[in-house]
Amino acid sequence: MGDVTNSIAEEAKAPPHALAKDEREPKFVTEGVNVFYGEKQALFDVNLNIFENEVTALIGPSGCGKSTYLRTLNRMNDTIDICRVNGRVELDGTDVYSNVIDVVHLRARVGMVFQKPNPFPKSIYDNVAYGPRIHGIAAGQQEVDAIVEESLQRAGLWKEVKDRLHEAGTGLSGGQQQRLCIARAIAVQPEVILMDEPCSALDPIATARIEELIDELRQNFTIVIVTHSMQQAARVSQRTAFFHMGYLVEVGNTEKIFTTPNDQRTKDYITGRFG
Repeated sequence: MGDVTNSIAEEAKAPPHALAKDEREPKFVTEGVNVFYGEKQALFDVNLNIFENEVTALIGPSGCGKSTYLRTLNRMNDTIDICRVNGRVELDGTDVYSNVIDVVHLRARVGMVFQKPNPFPKSIYDNVAYGPRIHGIAAGQQEVDAIVEESLQRAGLWKEVKDRLHEAGTGLSGGQQQRLCIARAIAVQPEVILMDEPCSALDPIATARIEELIDELRQNFTIVIVTHSMQQAARVSQRTAFFHMGYLVEVGNTEKIFTTPNDQRTKDYITGRFG
């Protein structure tokens, strides 16, 4: 058994296949990223660039490091006392782990939508208005009203809630709550939206609505999505990164990753041989 375990570990350490260099300027550059939870290492030397106005999907088995990687981009790992991150993580050329970075401002630029919808225990209106108010984005009530309406429009929710803006956000259906959380995220005018399995708690109809929304939002935002569904990754993303046992195995154009991957591990995962 020990030999088999060692063999799998050694295979996971194998370097990712080299892909044709992308000449575009990345939005995020991450190089040599290692993440530790206490003594346990969760990510190993990850090199991955994120490009503007497209959806990058992170796929891989449970516990492979994809959510851990996602949280390095807006320093959500800072909320875990035993977590330690090293390597290079740059947003538009600025080191996000620099001591001079304002983490609150970073998380306004890099918003996040979580696995389970988590609206504030406030009205629909106040859920969306909260961010612009605390960040000083809106000059007055009229501007707040405009931001709330625009954000709900962009999240595909305005027509459903415009006549009950002062009802509790928690009274909405699960899919509506998730779109409210997306509206809340985009209300502070982020540049990047991180989504950590945003559809895993939703039914198929609500999932389809969120997927349509993701496709619309990428015209204005850079999106990174963690998904356990390979079908979803194939539908919504332009680039896909496959993680396994804390290593980035392969990244590239989504269609290529799903049809002619370079690495046997990627092929085995996509064809269901493990996962």
